[in-house]
Amino acid sequence: MMMGDTLVTGMEEASQQLEISCESCGAKIVVEAHLRTSSCPYCDSPSVIDRTATSDRPDPVFAIGFAIDRHRAGRLVRRFLGRKKMAPFGIERSAAEKVHGVYVPAYLFSALAVSRFAARIGEDYWVTEVSRDSKGRTRVRRRRKTELCDLQGPHRTYLGDVLVTASGGIANHEMEAIEPYSLDELRRYTPGLVAGWISEEPSLARDECLMLATRESTAKVGRMLRAFMPGDSVHSLDYETELEDEKADLTLLPVWVFAMRYAADKAPVRVLVNGQTGKVWGKVVISWAKIGLIAAVVLGLVAVPVLVAVIAGLLQ
Repeated sequence: MMMGDTLVTGMEEASQQLEISCESCGAKIVVEAHLRTSSCPYCDSPSVIDRTATSDRPDPVFAIGFAIDRHRAGRLVRRFLGRKKMAPFGIERSAAEKVHGVYVPAYLFSALAVSRFAARIGEDYWVTEVSRDSKGRTRVRRRRKTELCDLQGPHRTYLGDVLVTASGGIANHEMEAIEPYSLDELRRYTPGLVAGWISEEPSLARDECLMLATRESTAKVGRMLRAFMPGDSVHSLDYETELEDEKADLTLLPVWVFAMRYAADKAPVRVLVNGQTGKVWGKVVISWAKIGLIAAVVLGLVAVPVLVAVIAGLLQ
């Protein structure tokens, strides 16, 4: 498959890796099985790996291009880390060289949601109450009351914008944290679109992704039903939903990833940036060194006046 000026040929699939030939310089390159793209270390020619599609590793159907460049992504990561006062020392200074653009695989799920619901709706109204106090003075007060009524019926809606991760490296809640993506900018996948970028193959089974999509779709229907309810309040809502005409298309989403392991026995600091909108999410561990330093400073500020008082007492 062509990407840029390089044609990948002579692929031999091993259990975990692929060996490809760079047609620009002829070098043999070993590519990890979870990657769709590679660059030759000898001539820097980009390559897209042409793999045989399977049910769990289908060919991408859509992709969204990067709108945020590396420089801006680095600034966004530095700003995010700079606001985390308990983050490890100086970690934001590594953002420029540690941020990488990745096309992350996800399934774009669509379905017709057919539901039946039962809800208790609250309708508010006001009453005027007149009373007299102990001195015979008249007091007028308006009080809000709520009348409850039961409502049930069918509801049908089309869901066409549910995205769930197909990556073993980025969990679905992490992907949700940097959504939404503007699906108006979806493009049909072509190898040239991912040229020069890291592009990950799906590493989650398709059935597992569809379970995530079903769960997310059902939760979305619940939010839509709650917003659909008339009245002033909803006191209970039960619903059952069946999904029909389900469709899941593998889509590549642009994500800037900052990951840094500052200690061998600690989880890495990781920040994700939506490569289309710039929305940032991160998981930043607490630096116990910073906490210790702050504690030492606080103890010092408390101890110095006491020490001065003791010395003054001894000198008297």
